[in-house]
Amino acid sequence: MAETETQDKETQIPTNLRLLLILEEVARRGVAVKPSDLIETLGLAKPTIHRLLQTAEAEGFLQRDLDGRSFGPGHRLRSLSVNTMSAEHLRTARLAILRSVAENVGETCNLAIPDREGMIYLDRVETKWPLRIQLPIGTQVPFHCTASGKMYLSTLRQKTLDGFLSAGNLQPQTKQTLTNPNALREEIRGIAENGYATDDEEFMAGMTAIAVPIRDGQGRLVGTLSVHAPTQRHDVNSLLSFLNILKKGASELSEVLAN
Repeated sequence: MAETETQDKETQIPTNLRLLLILEEVARRGVAVKPSDLIETLGLAKPTIHRLLQTAEAEGFLQRDLDGRSFGPGHRLRSLSVNTMSAEHLRTARLAILRSVAENVGETCNLAIPDREGMIYLDRVETKWPLRIQLPIGTQVPFHCTASGKMYLSTLRQKTLDGFLSAGNLQPQTKQTLTNPNALREEIRGIAENGYATDDEEFMAGMTAIAVPIRDGQGRLVGTLSVHAPTQRHDVNSLLSFLNILKKGASELSEVLAN
């Protein structure tokens, strides 16, 4: 974009709107964004973009990616997203769907969203069985050994996934946890093909789980819908019999989030 054209476009964007447009674009892309990408897309001048990025980073709305040049959502922007999704009318609609899934499955149903270090339980509906596994709303669980977390990993770009697997954070939670990067990469490849993920006592001994993706209008994963159960009632194979119920619930949740 020519310099004069950039200057003309910048004068058309109100000053108090520019930072919001940057945050919106970072959130829309769903990957770390370079300043040059924002200059091209928004038509703002290079000094303006860099100044606003520095402000957003200093205030916690954005944070630098591992390459030191790109920017992704910071803790305050992620918190803003969670609080927005927790608005009363959205949560009421979500819980109605979760209750329907939980009643049809007969086990605890969860909605989780990805954060920087793991998946966070945003909503849940508990099973009515006396024997249940307590994972309260707000609990953060690892990516590599949970159904929801592995579902998320299967949607990452290859470069990002390779960086995660090589970081050495595949800590064992049980005897079943996959800690070998190559073995986990192979499972994640299968998850991407099948469209669901499982947890066969990998996060917690005596617990199995299955998860499916909740996607936005662009097909990107924004969260996961899962059920978990004690092994006394379900193994992974028996949970798979509920896959169509979960997929239907995930589709309904996608519609709620889109409206």
